[in-house]
Amino acid sequence: MQGVLYVSHGSRYATTKSEVNQFIADVKEEIPIHLQEICYLELADPDIHQGINNLVLQGATAIAVIPVLLLRAGHYYQDIPEIINQQKAMYPHVSFSYGQPLGVQNRLTSILAERIKETNRPIDPNAKVFVVGRGSSNPQTKKDMEAIADRLQAFIGVDQVEACYLAACDPSFETMLEKAVAGESAQIIIVPYIWFTGFLTRFMNEKVAELDNHGKEILLCKHLGAHVAMKQALRDRVIEAVS
Repeated sequence: MQGVLYVSHGSRYATTKSEVNQFIADVKEEIPIHLQEICYLELADPDIHQGINNLVLQGATAIAVIPVLLLRAGHYYQDIPEIINQQKAMYPHVSFSYGQPLGVQNRLTSILAERIKETNRPIDPNAKVFVVGRGSSNPQTKKDMEAIADRLQAFIGVDQVEACYLAACDPSFETMLEKAVAGESAQIIIVPYIWFTGFLTRFMNEKVAELDNHGKEILLCKHLGAHVAMKQALRDRVIEAVS
């Protein structure tokens, strides 16, 4: 019997966990599989071991592990595969497949353009636009984020669109924001490439709120969230992994 295990990052905030659970509940309704469970990499329960065990106890003989992640980084390449390999030894009668993160897709970049439009402010052609990601020591993350920034540039027709990061790699969000405030652009647009609310979105809000903007217009857009294209993209990753 086929099972699906959604592996989300996890958060200490109850509101974030609720947001994730509702998002995945919506996706589960689009997947014609009875056995579907949610688990977390850290900071929340159940963890991956518990999630797999829950599926096995319900009769799963095949499990598609779906990373609820935007991009390929350490969790995708190392943490989740290590646990899957451990679980294979524990459950030799169960076959495992491993899905892909959402990755770089035009339909996801179009959400970023929508988020900018939702500010209801005209875009200055000379604006500084920052696509802000979580960040990772894995070089693939920077390649993907730079590709997303290039695609957004084409979507919105602004010359200065750059990727920056909240942790683990450069350029940092804080450094780029400070440089932009000291620079010549009258408008700064911050577009989070962040899936759910949590510590990172709160951090960005705090940094913008405490900043002396020197009279510049700073627009902080909404995160990706529960946009229909996000749900469709995750659904497609489930179907791929099961197939």
